[in-house]
Amino acid sequence: MDLRVVFLGTSAATPTEARGLSSIAVARGSEILLFDAGEGMQRNFVRSSLRMNSKMKVFITHMHADHSLGILGLLQTLSLNGRTLPIDIYGEPRLAEFIKFSINQIGFGLSFDINLHNIEAEGLLVRENDYEVTCCEADHHVIAYSFCLTELERPGVFNVKRAAQFGIPEGNLFKQLQSGKDIIIKGSIVRSTDVVGPRRPGRKIGISGDTRPTEKLCKFFENCDLLVFESTYGNELRHKAIENYHATATEAATLARQSGVRKLVLTHFSTRYRQSNQLLAEARLIHEDVDEASDLKIIDLPYRQ
Repeated sequence: MDLRVVFLGTSAATPTEARGLSSIAVARGSEILLFDAGEGMQRNFVRSSLRMNSKMKVFITHMHADHSLGILGLLQTLSLNGRTLPIDIYGEPRLAEFIKFSINQIGFGLSFDINLHNIEAEGLLVRENDYEVTCCEADHHVIAYSFCLTELERPGVFNVKRAAQFGIPEGNLFKQLQSGKDIIIKGSIVRSTDVVGPRRPGRKIGISGDTRPTEKLCKFFENCDLLVFESTYGNELRHKAIENYHATATEAATLARQSGVRKLVLTHFSTRYRQSNQLLAEARLIHEDVDEASDLKIIDLPYRQ
């Protein structure tokens, strides 16, 4: 299953010539999981390789305009491009009120259904056959959540040569063994563990939204293969990070290291930083694998070996 992260907006509070407002798309196979929708983000959605009529879920971290206002433009753009599949949208209760009120007041129709889900507590939001999405309370000015996309364990590697030694023909019996079931072949029991290796872990992606680093988030993001964490400020403005309930690049890297994160990606840069080199350098003093987000950047996330 291909898994890639597409950055649709990476600026904090206001856009710049090079950066739009917060939005991250996780493309998993044919499905898109979209985290935040800042104003105007649909332009980069159109410019990206993302498909308009993919299965889609949208998660909004909090109700600040640079993270949520673009949901209206996105919905209308998808509708005008002929989308037919429904979309599930998750956020704190005011998000559903905002969407319903705005659609009613503006008076535009949609070519697809939207299913609005209120987030009122931490924990499990979505459980599919092979992944789940959970949320954790963030530390910001307003009600805010961070999210994790966690793939469930995959079956172990099937040893075809070993199966042939047992005289097992390809087909349904292979499937039964791969699914963990034992079979009887020529009067003898062949256990799944005889031909299938141990189950393999899936991948885990964390999305911070706007937040101060906390012990709770450190635990929540444990062992992420990829963590996208806000890095609004450099070390010299840590006092503003505390005052405004944001994080510095150093704080993001420190949390990532403590959480055992494999790869950290910095985003949500203050417009005072024309280049993010300083923030990247500060984070790399703490964590060995740090990258910076930029609009339309794509990061592929392979399985761990």
